[in-house]
Amino acid sequence: MTAVISAIIVNYNAGDLLYECVESLLKCPLRIEIIVVDNASSDGSLKSLADVPQIKIIRNTLNTGFSAGCNKGLKAANADYLLFLNPDCSLDPHAIYELIQALKSDESVGMVGGLLMNPDGSEQGGGRRAVPTPWRSFVRVFELSRFANRWPRLFFDFYLHKQPLPAKPVEVEAISGACMLAKRGAIEDVGLWDEGYFLHCEDLDWCMRFRKRDWKILFVPSARIMHALGVCSRSSPIFVEWHKHKGMMRFYRKFFRHQYPGVLMGIVTIGVWLRFGVLAWYYSIKHVGRLLGAERG
Repeated sequence: MTAVISAIIVNYNAGDLLYECVESLLKCPLRIEIIVVDNASSDGSLKSLADVPQIKIIRNTLNTGFSAGCNKGLKAANADYLLFLNPDCSLDPHAIYELIQALKSDESVGMVGGLLMNPDGSEQGGGRRAVPTPWRSFVRVFELSRFANRWPRLFFDFYLHKQPLPAKPVEVEAISGACMLAKRGAIEDVGLWDEGYFLHCEDLDWCMRFRKRDWKILFVPSARIMHALGVCSRSSPIFVEWHKHKGMMRFYRKFFRHQYPGVLMGIVTIGVWLRFGVLAWYYSIKHVGRLLGAERG
C-alpha cells in the first residue's frame, strides 16, 4: 500500500525526543513513510528506532546541515505529500489529517504548517509569521513594536502569535521549518531547499520562493504540534547562533539587497554581527559561570 505522506526528519543528537516524534507519527490515521536523516549524531538517539522496522534511516558521516538533510530525505521519498518535521516535535494524532485537508483545499496552496505549542500549551512564536525583513528584525530586536498601536504599519512585529488565533486556516507569509507539509508538485516548481544555509533561515528562504512562484502558504490552527524548542541546540548555543546569524545575512542579501543598497545594507550587516557578538559573550560568561559553580560544588 502506497504511503500518502513521506515524513522527513533530520536528526542531530535529539535523544529521546526522536523516538517520541516518530511514535506520534505512527499514531496518525494516514499511512506515512518515515525517513530519518541522521547528521552524524553521537548521542545514540538512533538506537531507540532499532525495533521500528518501517522506518528508513539515512546515516550521514558528517553533519551536513538541515537543508542538505531535508534534500537527501526528499530524494528518497515516494509520496506526493512531503512532511518536514523536526525531531523535537510531537504531533497530535489528528494534526496530519488537518494539515493535509488544508493542503488539498485549493490547487494554489503549496505548503501548510500547524500550531506550534510550548509544553505549557501556549502558542509558540514562529509557527505563523510575516517575513522578517531587515527593518522588521530591527523593530523586534530593539522592541520598537511597543509603538505599533500608534504606527502599526511602521512598527509591525513579524511574529503573529500574539494576535488572536484564527478559527480556520489562513494564508500567511511564512511558517516554521519545524513542521512543513508541502505538495511534491509545488516543490518541483520551486526547487529544493537552499543548501547554502546550514541551520536557520532556510525555512524563510523556502517560504519566500514558494510565494514568488505564486504558491499559497497556510497556517492551520487546528493542527497542534508540541515543539520542545531549542532542546537539540542547548549543548552548543554559540555554534547555533553563529549559523543563525550567518543564515540571516544570506537571507537578507538574497532577497533584500536591492531594497537596502550600499550604506543601509552595511548598517544591517553591522547590526547582525554586533547582535551575534553580544550573544556569544553572554553564552561564554554563562558557560564560565557553570564551570566555576561545578568546581565549587
